[in-house]
Amino acid sequence: MDNDILKVLYSQNEIKEACERLGKQIQKEYEGKTPVVIGVLKGAVFFMADIVRAADTYMQMDFIDVSSYHGGTKSSGEVELVTDITLDAAGRDVLIIEDIVDTGQTLKFLMDTFANRGANSIKVCTLLDKPAGRLVEANSDFIGFEVPNEFVVGYGLDYDEKYRNLPYIGVLKPKIYSHN
Repeated sequence: MDNDILKVLYSQNEIKEACERLGKQIQKEYEGKTPVVIGVLKGAVFFMADIVRAADTYMQMDFIDVSSYHGGTKSSGEVELVTDITLDAAGRDVLIIEDIVDTGQTLKFLMDTFANRGANSIKVCTLLDKPAGRLVEANSDFIGFEVPNEFVVGYGLDYDEKYRNLPYIGVLKPKIYSHN
């Protein structure tokens, strides 16, 4: 897999340090509260695990699965709810954990969904923020790294369900996905 990577953007160590930093920020933000922490499948699984372990605070965890990429390298613009959470978000403080905020369409969909369900508050923690890709306004409260407008994989992020298990985040060589 390493041979498919053009360059490494963030090493395993840099990701670990970012997770510890974000975990402490989240711990401080939710002191005295018990937020519902919602991981966006599948990309945020590794990130969410590292974040919640770094935050010494009470929380409940759940997962939601939405899709907008459908195996490609660009968002289709249509967000589909694949699997919903099992916990009730009404009257709760919701923290959405995302792997990357690119176009913002998925994040806006999620924020609107939980607002419509009566969440008390909605905050977002993303590992990667790609403002150059933004098509709709959707901002994160906690950000690990700002990334350039390149196709990145690793540490949960994929191309065609591959590369998620890389321990770092890297730019995928265009020749790998240019046939699409």
